[in-house]
Amino acid sequence: MRLTDYTDYSLRVLMYLGMHRDRVVTIQDIADAYDISKSHLMKIVHQLGLAGLVETTRGRSGGLRLGKEPAAINIGDVVKLTEPDFKMVECFDTEANECVLSPSCQLQGALAKATQAYLSVLGELTLADILKGNGSLRKRQIIQFHSREKEKATA
Repeated sequence: MRLTDYTDYSLRVLMYLGMHRDRVVTIQDIADAYDISKSHLMKIVHQLGLAGLVETTRGRSGGLRLGKEPAAINIGDVVKLTEPDFKMVECFDTEANECVLSPSCQLQGALAKATQAYLSVLGELTLADILKGNGSLRKRQIIQFHSREKEKATA
């Protein structure tokens, strides 16, 4: 199973906001930190905002912050929110399935069980869980932030 870039970036946004709870963050900050398109992040932040995971404030001093405590953000729920579907193979789509093996295939059940196990493991994690021990990542992001601020000041 592979997550889409959209889900990957959604999780990165939440991680970034979780590591920077001491300040308002901009989409540009996240785009710079992860080298992701700002326009792509705007779509992601919009969806996360609609789900109540991110709070946004417009205006000159606006920005983003988490909409919930990290311990209240379930990673499995985020993945389910941001993934278009979990149809690993054709036979998972009952409307479009044309596989001749479907009536007697034992693989379909095993793949369904594996998908549920995958989602179950992610469902046991919160944002707080994945933020634990990320001190080196936070330090790297702080260095990047201050470096950009110096560049802005000298420009």
